[in-house]
Amino acid sequence: MSGSHKVPKIKVRVIGEFIPEYKSEHAAGCDLCASVEQSVVLQPGAYSVIPTGIRIEIPPGYEAQVRPRSGLAAQHGIGVLNGPGTIDADYRGEIKVIIFNFGRESFTIKRGDRIAQLVFSAVVQVDFAPVQSLSPTGRGKGGFGHTGT
Repeated sequence: MSGSHKVPKIKVRVIGEFIPEYKSEHAAGCDLCASVEQSVVLQPGAYSVIPTGIRIEIPPGYEAQVRPRSGLAAQHGIGVLNGPGTIDADYRGEIKVIIFNFGRESFTIKRGDRIAQLVFSAVVQVDFAPVQSLSPTGRGKGGFGHTGT
C-alpha cells in the first residue's frame, strides 16, 4: 500500500543552541546533543550528567521521554541510566541526560555529539479508586517470568 501518512504534530517551544532534529521522515525520536564545554570521558561502569543546553515548553497533556540511542548502545554500550527519563509539561529547566557506560572501554562525549533521543507522548492521568479487592483474572498474581522463558 503506498501513500504518505501524516504524523500528528504538536508545537513545542525551545530555547538553546542544539535544537533537536528528526533524522528520518517517520522517526519517533529526535536527537539530543551534548552541550559540554570540554569533552567528557566516561570510564566503564561510570556515569555523568550531560547538559543539552536546551529548555523546552511542552503543551499540557504531553510529556517527553529521554531515551538511549540504539547506535550508541549497540556499538559502545552507552545508555541512559534512568531511561526513559520523563520531562513533564510544567518543567522549564535545562534538559540533562544521565549517560552510563555499560561498555568495556572508555567513551568520550564531545560538544555537539548526539547522546540521546527525545520522544513525545500523550499523558493520561487517573483517578485512583481505593477498594478492598480487585477483580480476578486468569493470571492473578503471576509475574516475573511466571509463564516460562
